This record gives sequence, C-alpha cells and structure tokens, in this order.
Amino acid sequence: MKVFLRTLLALILLTAGMSGLGHSEPFGPPKGAVVLTVTGQIAAKNTETGLALDAEQLATLPQTSFTTTTTWTDGPQTFQGVLLKDLIAALGATGSTISLRAANDYSIIMPMADVKEDGPLLAYLMNGKPMSLRDKGPIWMVYPYDLNEAFRTEETYSRSIWQLVLIDFGA
Repeated sequence: MKVFLRTLLALILLTAGMSGLGHSEPFGPPKGAVVLTVTGQIAAKNTETGLALDAEQLATLPQTSFTTTTTWTDGPQTFQGVLLKDLIAALGATGSTISLRAANDYSIIMPMADVKEDGPLLAYLMNGKPMSLRDKGPIWMVYPYDLNEAFRTEETYSRSIWQLVLIDFGA
C-alpha cells in the first residue's frame, strides 16, 4: 500500500509540475472576453483560424514591465504585458512580416526582424490597471522609449499601435 501511495503521490506531483512548463500544450478556449486574436503562421491555435486570447491567458505568458514616458501621455507611465518576442516564441510564430490592426482599423505591417529583445511590449496594464478602449486598450504596443534613442523615431511611434485587437504573422 505504501508503494502505491508513493507512486500515486509522485504521479500527482509530476503532473502538477508539468502543467507549469509553459505553453507546449495548446491554449484552451478563452474564458473571458477576447482581447487579442492572433492568426497566420502560428503553431498554437484554439480556433479554426488562429488563437483567441483573453486577459487571463495573456497573464500566463512571460511578463515584462517598464516605466517610460510617451508622446501621448503626461509623465512616466508603467506598462506591463508580454514582449512581442515572447508571444512569438509561445505561439511558434513564423514568417517574415507581422500585421497589426487596432479596433479603429488603424493597421501597420512590420518586419519580423524588427522585433528586439527589449521591445515592443504588448501592454495590457498601465500603472497597474487594465486599459479601456478609451484609454488606448485593451492592448497598446509600446516601446521603452526612454531606454534607447532608436525607439524615439517616427517609424517606432507609428508602430506604437493602441487599441490593438489583431496580430497576423505572414510570409
């Protein structure tokens, strides 16, 4: 009986440990409101056409935060979310371009090669609070503008898309 209980306990601990290994398993369906849809060349899908993520699912991905000033806000702001590079890794995204679209249909296309270690960040919290559509949410792609002069260019500012709702990884 002791051997059986030890084996059972070992299996329970092993299973619990494996559930924290990241996103090697597919994402389940979102339980809350979808804040981001990802399509295109991705390995992780929970719909026929791609991946629908709610805020809780975004929070399970590696988190990053930084404080920076922006041209659209007053004073330093602290942003928290998922680095685009970490989303790419978690979803097994490939391709050479990334198309991003906002709720107001503003859209940009950027080369996958422009994704850096330190940005951009898909922020869903600003100063610890979720952002409403009115406040540039639910997701705002921001860069650590104060960290590097290279992030203070017209090209980077044009890529700082707020009200982000769709990302497509293309060829």
